Amino acid sequence: MPARRRRWGIRVASALSALVLTASGVGHSVVASVTDGVGRVDAFGGLRDRPDAGSGLNILLIGTDSREGLSAEERARYHVGDASCHCADAILLLHISQDRERVSMVSLPRDSFATLPEHTIPGTGERHESHDDKLNSALSHGGPQLMVRAVEDLTSVRIDHYLEVSFVSFMRAVDEVGGVEVCTTEPLRDAYAGLDLPAGTSTLDGPGALAYVRARHLDGASDFGRMQRQQRLLAAFVDRAVSGGVLLNPGKVASLADTLLDSVRADEGFGSEQILELAGLMRYFTTSSAEFASVPVADRERDVPGLGSTVIWDGEEADRLFAALREDQPLPSPSEDLAEAPHATPAGGEEHGTTTADRIIC
Repeated sequence: MPARRRRWGIRVASALSALVLTASGVGHSVVASVTDGVGRVDAFGGLRDRPDAGSGLNILLIGTDSREGLSAEERARYHVGDASCHCADAILLLHISQDRERVSMVSLPRDSFATLPEHTIPGTGERHESHDDKLNSALSHGGPQLMVRAVEDLTSVRIDHYLEVSFVSFMRAVDEVGGVEVCTTEPLRDAYAGLDLPAGTSTLDGPGALAYVRARHLDGASDFGRMQRQQRLLAAFVDRAVSGGVLLNPGKVASLADTLLDSVRADEGFGSEQILELAGLMRYFTTSSAEFASVPVADRERDVPGLGSTVIWDGEEADRLFAALREDQPLPSPSEDLAEAPHATPAGGEEHGTTTADRIIC
């Protein structure tokens, strides 16, 4: 095992062990008080013909483009504008193994072609027949229930919990830990997102982190580059929280939890006890047991009348990937044909496929 991975794993395990000890006293009251303010949604009511439950725990993590809580000055500073469709800006499927020794995170392209089942549009009561659309629109069309159903239909993976986070709480959480470090092999510039990074290692504050994960005009990779940057930033955020001693300080834990969960919505079953249970189970977690992947695709820009450019999954490879989640197995490596495909390595040195956290952080 490389020395760097060993040091990283020891640091994560030590910090999370301390967090577990804290959780038994101050931590329990902190988490309980914060989760009392978490918005609750009915993500599973009325769902029928769902996939069979497998081993492990599956969490659908949705990042939204909500501007709620931002002043006009903040919107200008963060390059987000006023318009918001309350669509899913990031869609991630998080699997925690039954033995709690492996975490797998799979990014689903937001423009994935999907057939949305019939549903009722939130706020209007209007009934909408089944229709073809992009996956990210499921949230605005039918709320969390339709989002869960659409993902389950595409993956045949049963979702156990639903978490929805707006970028408002995300960028404030980055500032709370003192910023995060990212590394890029080439300069990254996107005037639309307000991103301007030199090659090498940079420390991003909240606005910089938001620009980093939202940029779509860097190269031909478009949303695929965004998904990989989202994964890199999540890993870097955990690294910063651990190495910066945030998780060892009860006061900082309370402040970070309050900031991070301020704009979170979750299903009714995901409460303080579940958070504390996961914290306890993660005491032996190391980065070598974390896997990151994106769904293999056959066509990144399939033009569909009325929808525009959509992403078509590689059915066989996607089935292999999600079968591993259903069977609680490590994620498979891309097949040889897929690894050699032109879309396998996006521009800018971004890697595609399955990887571990120590390869994501520079």
